[in-house]
Amino acid sequence: MTEDHTTDQPDVDDPHARQLLVLPDRDAADEAAEELGATQPDLGDLEVVRDALAGEDDAEDAQWLVVVEPPEDGWTPARLRTLDALAAEYEGWREEG
Repeated sequence: MTEDHTTDQPDVDDPHARQLLVLPDRDAADEAAEELGATQPDLGDLEVVRDALAGEDDAEDAQWLVVVEPPEDGWTPARLRTLDALAAEYEGWREEG
């Protein structure tokens, strides 16, 4: 009997696409990047960037992103679940970017 892992996989269209952790503020993004870098050092340098909402100049309306490049062998369901859990811990979410 073969195992079917299709229901165990988080949403990802391309296993080699960068992932974005979308977080509510810079502190959360910095902390999440630091935690991810410490627990998953093979992901390399993580970039934290401000993502202003279209047409908004007010810093209160900005989201912060942690840009995570894919590992050499691509994203696995377990790694994506780790990213999802980390983003949720900081009141955010993950998007493919």
